[in-house]
Amino acid sequence: MYYVPDGTKVAGFYECSECASRFLSVKVGPSLVCPYCGKEPDMEIGPDEKMPEAVETAKLLEVISGEEEVERMDTLLSLAVTGGDYSWI
Repeated sequence: MYYVPDGTKVAGFYECSECASRFLSVKVGPSLVCPYCGKEPDMEIGPDEKMPEAVETAKLLEVISGEEEVERMDTLLSLAVTGGDYSWI
């Protein structure tokens, strides 16, 4: 599960167009590489290899600002992933 650290004041709320996963990220931009189905390219290439492409399939839905709002959204996403079992919180 992907999570944001405690005390985060700004986070992006993303949805992946490939696997439909929703997640928070401390990186905020129009799109990101999905941490669930995407892979960051290995930039160490040889002379005969093509430059790898990073496919950014996760699109920004909303920018969450404020420490309390980020914590609330992180808790809601955690509850969605666990199926509503909030006894571990």
